[in-house]
Amino acid sequence: MDNRLIKVGITHGDINGIGYEVILKTFSDNRVAELCTPIIYGSSKIAAYHRKALDLAPVNMNVISNAEDAGENRLNIINCVDDETKVELAQSTKVAGEAAYKALETAVSDLKKGLIDVLVTAPINKNNIQNDDFTFPGHTEYLEKCFNQNGTNALMILMKEELRVALVTGHIPLSEVVKKVDKETIVDKLLVFNKSLIQDFGVIKPRIAVLSLNPHAGDRGLIGNEEETVILPAMQEAESKGVMSFGPYPADGFFGSSMYEEFDGVLAMYHDQGLAPFKTLAMEEGVNFTAGLPIVRTSPAHGTAYDIAGKNIASEVSFRQALYTAMDVYRCRIAYKEATANPLRKQYFDKGGDNEKLDLTKDDEA
Repeated sequence: MDNRLIKVGITHGDINGIGYEVILKTFSDNRVAELCTPIIYGSSKIAAYHRKALDLAPVNMNVISNAEDAGENRLNIINCVDDETKVELAQSTKVAGEAAYKALETAVSDLKKGLIDVLVTAPINKNNIQNDDFTFPGHTEYLEKCFNQNGTNALMILMKEELRVALVTGHIPLSEVVKKVDKETIVDKLLVFNKSLIQDFGVIKPRIAVLSLNPHAGDRGLIGNEEETVILPAMQEAESKGVMSFGPYPADGFFGSSMYEEFDGVLAMYHDQGLAPFKTLAMEEGVNFTAGLPIVRTSPAHGTAYDIAGKNIASEVSFRQALYTAMDVYRCRIAYKEATANPLRKQYFDKGGDNEKLDLTKDDEA
C-alpha cells in the first residue's frame, strides 16, 4: 500500500456560514496536518477575515498555485476566488454562492486529474449556488453528474461509527417521493449500499435494514400497499444478487427501539425519514458520505448554520470526523482492491469419482 500522506481537497463552501470556522478550528491542532496533506480550495484572504472576525487561534497557511505544490505537515490553500469577494456573515448572497461554486469546480477538476485523493466539502447554500453549470439540489447530485461511470448512481449515506443511514430518494419534494420509490430504484440502492459497506467500510457480509414507506409498514394494506407491491419484491430481487436485507420496518419503532444497532446499514425511503432520527442520534459527529462513485467525498452532516455564523460557537467535530472518514474510506478501498485483485481459481471435482482428482485446467465459470 502507498505510504505517502493522502492529499485531501477541502472546498470552503458558503463563505458566509461556518465553513471556515470549522476548518480553521480543526487545523488549529497541528497534529491533524500530520495525518494528511490538506489543501483548501478557497481564499487565503477570506480565511484570514474569518480568523480575525472570530478571534480564532492562528493557523499557518501555505498559499500555493496548484495541488502539486502542496507541502506536508502544513495547511495549504489555493486561491480560487477574487480577492475582492465580500463576506457578509450569516447572510445568503449570490457572491457567496459564486465563491462556493468556483472552489468546488476547481477541486473537482483536480480530483479528476488525480492531483488530490479525496474530497471534503464544507456546507453550501443550495439556493445561492445555483447557476448555469450548477442546477442540482446538492453536492451529491452534482458529483454524480461529474463522476458517474457505467450508469452507477450515487448514494447518500449519513454515518456515525456503526450507524449508517442511506436514502432511496434524496433532495426532492415529499409529494414526489411515492413516484420515485419504485422496485428498480430500491434494488439499485441496495446493491450500491451493499457494495459500499463491503469495499468502503470492510463489512464482510452486510446486514441491511429496509424501512417501510407507509406508517406501520402499511398495516397489511390498510394504510398503503407499497410494502407488499414494491419494497418486498425489490428486496427479494436484491437478495438473488447477494444482498442480505431485512424488513421493511416501520421507521418510528425501528429507531425508537434501537433496532438499528443490529444492522450494518439502514435504507430509508426518503430524506427526513432517515435523517431526522439520524441527526437526533448523531448530529455532533455525523458525516455525509457519497457512495457509489469512483471518488471519495465526505462532508459534515450540518449545513451553513447562518444562525450561529460569526459567533465562534460552531463545533468542528463533524468536519473533523468527515476528514478522518474520507481518509479511512480511501485506505479501505485500496485494501479491498488489493485483496480482490487475484482471486483464487475455482476447483472442480470429478462428480462421478472419488474426488481425489482435481481439474484445474478449465476456465473459471461466470
